[in-house]
Amino acid sequence: MPTSYAQLYFPVLLQVIVAMAVAGGMMGASYVLGKRLRNPVKDSPYECGMIPVGDARERFSVKFYLVAMIFILFDVEIVFLYPWAVVYGDLKLFGFVEMLVFIGLVLCGFFYMWKKGVLDWSQWMECRKEREPASRWERKDAA
Repeated sequence: MPTSYAQLYFPVLLQVIVAMAVAGGMMGASYVLGKRLRNPVKDSPYECGMIPVGDARERFSVKFYLVAMIFILFDVEIVFLYPWAVVYGDLKLFGFVEMLVFIGLVLCGFFYMWKKGVLDWSQWMECRKEREPASRWERKDAA
């Protein structure tokens, strides 16, 4: 059993030193062993197989932000589920019914968004393909 602060925090200090040594060793090995070939293809940004076209400061559709907010809302739901799962044994039937009501309300919101078409990206993508040049949506290696 540790008796002083030095003994208590020594494992933490040791873990930090080991983590820094591993990170530094990997970066050093990459620098020493890595190839240094510079060419325009390597220096160009990678955009999932699409040819980079246009300005990087492109406006996003409102649907993008709606989906981002939905993602955050469902993450918050999961945050509320963890403490409930920890004390589930103490809450018994009341806690179970309470969580069923909570999940039911969240699912009502999810189905409402689904019916409104917030999660349907196919129509948006088809409109976007019609507006932009075909070269943006074709792969480089396509015949």
